Amino acid sequence: MKIKNICFAVVASCAFGAGSAQAATEIQWWHSMSGALGERVKEIADGFNASQSAYKVVPVYKGGYADSLTATIAAVRSGKAPHIAQVFEVGTATMMSGGKAIKPVYEVMTQAHEKFDPKAYMPAVTGYYTDTKGRMLSMPFNSSTPVLFYNKDAFKKAGLDPNKPPVTWDQVEETATKVRDAGMACGYTTGWQSWVQLENMSAWHNQEFATKQNGFGGLDTKLVFNTQLLVRHIAKLSSWVKAGLFTYAGRSNQPEAKFYGGDCAMLTSSSAAYANIKKNAKFQFGVSQLPYYEDVKGAPQNSIIGGASLWVMAGKKPAEYKGVAKFFTYMSSPEVQANWHQKTGYVPITKAAYELSKKEGFYEKNPGTDVAIQQLLLKNPTKDSKGIRLGNFVQIRGIIDEELESVWAQKKGPKQALDDAVERGNVELRKFERANKPGKH
Repeated sequence: MKIKNICFAVVASCAFGAGSAQAATEIQWWHSMSGALGERVKEIADGFNASQSAYKVVPVYKGGYADSLTATIAAVRSGKAPHIAQVFEVGTATMMSGGKAIKPVYEVMTQAHEKFDPKAYMPAVTGYYTDTKGRMLSMPFNSSTPVLFYNKDAFKKAGLDPNKPPVTWDQVEETATKVRDAGMACGYTTGWQSWVQLENMSAWHNQEFATKQNGFGGLDTKLVFNTQLLVRHIAKLSSWVKAGLFTYAGRSNQPEAKFYGGDCAMLTSSSAAYANIKKNAKFQFGVSQLPYYEDVKGAPQNSIIGGASLWVMAGKKPAEYKGVAKFFTYMSSPEVQANWHQKTGYVPITKAAYELSKKEGFYEKNPGTDVAIQQLLLKNPTKDSKGIRLGNFVQIRGIIDEELESVWAQKKGPKQALDDAVERGNVELRKFERANKPGKH
């Protein structure tokens, strides 16, 4: 079912089904998708609502990821939680520690007798949201990985081949220098600096970010990302700040506007930036793999996901859970997932949606849109590259952001900043460990 047809179905529903709509069981879905992504979320909800008359999913924007998580926790405490809450991957450990406040997805689907096969989903995605027994606790929804976007027009102006993006970090430096010399104000910028420059850099080079399999193996994990590789990498970026090659423009996705606005020639950010870039860029752009250091053995390995999953809150009526399960079945269908993937740049969460996109010729018509999938599937994940699951990760990311900002402002050296980030972050890990020892719930 194409999105266009979904919209026609909505019109038909409004015209002929007004009487039954009042009796529909309402399902509240809190999310953090704004702009073009918010429009896509509404289309999914509208499509489901038009496909049947028993349930009505109501999507509610609750601000950015951190704001939405805070709002969800507050709502749980006040007894007014939504049915479904979109929580970013950084909040996974926090939600897993929620105990009776959440209802695991595998339970929701089983009790509603909905067909549900975890093996139908992309392994790189599901691994993040399963417990130690392999059971899915939340429903994967919007999964992304960082990629390199580049301005083909700026490359041409600088005398560079627009079809040959840089592959290594040294090549990024050479490219940024050429576009700067050709008159561009900014050669390179990055969104989500902790996720891209530390977390994915570690996985991409198959290096440990934290002990205990990056936190998957237990709460008594410790941060160890102050490695020789990352100190070297942050030092390189710091030198680019001084040379006018790298412009720091914010902690989350704010730097994306610097790219699609035409200020910066290259951007590393979420593959899901594709939707807004395509909507706003007034130039030809390309998508390529994350750069890597060619002297690191085994690199590149595989990148790791970001994005979010959908958590079901406890304490609702059986009929409401039935509606949630029906919605998840609809949302995971190949047609809906393929549309979501193709319109947004998020990776398809199911293998069937990926195959459907291939069959429809989407990747041939839109070169680069399969880069994110190729990165995730590049090699079988190792204990150091399957993802990161840490308690108080939101706070740890904030600490990393602060320390990196001190480097970009030339107030701290790269090694000192990463050492300090590890030390401060480990304090947060111990707080989380103490709060979530067995018997606390």
